[in-house]
Amino acid sequence: MNLIEDIRYLRPLQAWRSVRALIADPDNTGEVFKIIQALKGASLARAVARLRDIPEGAQLLREKPAILPLLSDRPALRALPEGSLGRAYLAFVESQQLSADGLVAASEEAPRGGERTAEENWLGNRLRDIHDLQHVLCGYGRDELGELCLLAFMNAQTPSRGIAFIIFMGRRTFRQQAPHIDVDACVEEGRRTGEAARWFATVNWEQRLAQPLDALRAELGIAKPVRYRNAVNIRPMDASAAA
Repeated sequence: MNLIEDIRYLRPLQAWRSVRALIADPDNTGEVFKIIQALKGASLARAVARLRDIPEGAQLLREKPAILPLLSDRPALRALPEGSLGRAYLAFVESQQLSADGLVAASEEAPRGGERTAEENWLGNRLRDIHDLQHVLCGYGRDELGELCLLAFMNAQTPSRGIAFIIFMGRRTFRQQAPHIDVDACVEEGRRTGEAARWFATVNWEQRLAQPLDALRAELGIAKPVRYRNAVNIRPMDASAAA
């Protein structure tokens, strides 16, 4: 797809309306998906083409496995070994009162528009469905800084104008609201980690839920989020005392 065709799929006014709504209510996940959809252009088509060129990715595109039913089966997740990815994911979503289906419902608030291939639909849904799995793997919480860092990781792995725009706006807001935290350094750490790690879209997560989380992190090249962890432990009084 050339640049002109790519631009045809952009909806900047919709993105701006959703940004304003998201600023007013940061917990409105549906607006996040609307921003991503409005600015996606041909990013998903490019990701599919890239995936086809990787043997593991090409196999996943052929088989189109579904991770959502496995992430929704809490009794099965609870039966997995202690310390496994699946058990850590279950602990995370239960502690945050989340569900895999909740992301699906939020994403459906964003009208997709245009025609997607079956492969684009599968990949778009899969990247959505593993969002909270990525929180667990990368060690980022659901606080605002953790979400920004994870988005930087995701955008480094699978570039998206919509996600990049959310990061830009989020960093600007965070600098104003929490000047004692170096948000730029934390987000940059997330970006570097995303570039260095194996592309998550190529991983057969259905076969990895029972594996030890620490071993998976090492295998996939996921560095510890040191700057993020240090930042979330800083309080405003600590920063002023150190000045």
